[in-house]
Amino acid sequence: MFWSVFDMFASVLFVVVFILSRKLHFCAADLCNWSGSGFPISIDTRMVLQVRLRCTEGSVRWAYPGQALRVVLEPNLSSSARRSTLCIKPSPSFGGASLFIERGGQLEPLVTDGGRVERVSCFSGDELHVPAIYIQTSLPGDEPWSPRWLGFRYELMANRSAAPSLDHTTLCRPCNDTELLMAVCNSDFVVRGFIKDVLHNLDRQISLVEVLAVKVHWQRSGVFEHQAIAPGSSGTVPSWRGVIRAHLQCGVKSGEGDFLFTGSEHFGDAWLGCAPRYKHFLSIYRTAKAWFRNPCDFPLD
Repeated sequence: MFWSVFDMFASVLFVVVFILSRKLHFCAADLCNWSGSGFPISIDTRMVLQVRLRCTEGSVRWAYPGQALRVVLEPNLSSSARRSTLCIKPSPSFGGASLFIERGGQLEPLVTDGGRVERVSCFSGDELHVPAIYIQTSLPGDEPWSPRWLGFRYELMANRSAAPSLDHTTLCRPCNDTELLMAVCNSDFVVRGFIKDVLHNLDRQISLVEVLAVKVHWQRSGVFEHQAIAPGSSGTVPSWRGVIRAHLQCGVKSGEGDFLFTGSEHFGDAWLGCAPRYKHFLSIYRTAKAWFRNPCDFPLD
């Protein structure tokens, strides 16, 4: 028997839908980031679009935002590596919407419609509940689907001291010898260099420390960028440049001599941790190594 035109069209349509569904499934395989549209829930504005992510950091981008979006964070972590602090950085275009943190079934407002969008907001999570982020849009009746997008970046961290916008006192106190040795083992960046300049931003309550580095031992991302140096220059000539952020209350000042800068990276920015003078670090490290008390091996110059 020959198929009718309708049967052939239905078969082709089934194949196309199957391929598209497989493609959409493949696109959703990135468990750290999500990009989507609000059009699928335009039929029923009471629907809440549900998204689940499985990483400790990533981003969400919602084009043509609909009524509501709920993002559940379920990172693949062992019980010994619980992340209890959640930091969120809304997109600059986060207008016409409110952002909430859902904890224990309760919604706590973080950004309200028409309110000021903070650069980074952090809060302690509840280890008994999976953290969730809830977006509620306020759509005008005559323009229900405006051509715009909104979203945020997120990071789950192990403790409050790692968050860049929490307790100033904890972050600003000097590091003891044990903390310094641990910092060179666990920091997102370890850099030997000089302070070129320090700029204080009173509005944001942060200091921007411009660092010229002679050695980048490691860094998680590209905060420090390599610069060309003249041929034949000595090894102490700075060949890297980067900016490290610190809270204004820390009172960071320019100083002569070389330092060993350590710290954490959040949303592409470097935040200052322990920063001893390099000679002081060498003395502490060599003493610890002689007594077999150094937590990790560090490559000395």
